[in-house]
Amino acid sequence: MKWAWLVVGMGVVLSGCTSVAEIEHSPETLSVISGKTPKQYTDCLVAKLADTRKPSTVEPHKEGFRVIVPQKMSSGPAAVITIDERSSGSSIKVQEHLQNFPLRPGDVRKAATACISG
Repeated sequence: MKWAWLVVGMGVVLSGCTSVAEIEHSPETLSVISGKTPKQYTDCLVAKLADTRKPSTVEPHKEGFRVIVPQKMSSGPAAVITIDERSSGSSIKVQEHLQNFPLRPGDVRKAATACISG
């Protein structure tokens, strides 16, 4: 039982406030190419994330979009997903707040992967 509280406590401590700029300076947890346009990929991603999180923020970014995914249990961003236009689709870069924390929710990565071709 003590271990359970330790894990919960560590999760609360590690999920502290962070900013979009801090996440954008962290290593990528996923970098892929999709045949979908940035708009098609963004629409798919936002729809899939709506099942597990509060609404994501979508902003124009260069020739594509930047999706800011909110944390599940606290305020602030959990991930930043950059979708840029390519000649034959999109390049997608996922950066997460707790990229090295093994117990982080996997819904962001799952949604990002599911939207690549489906």
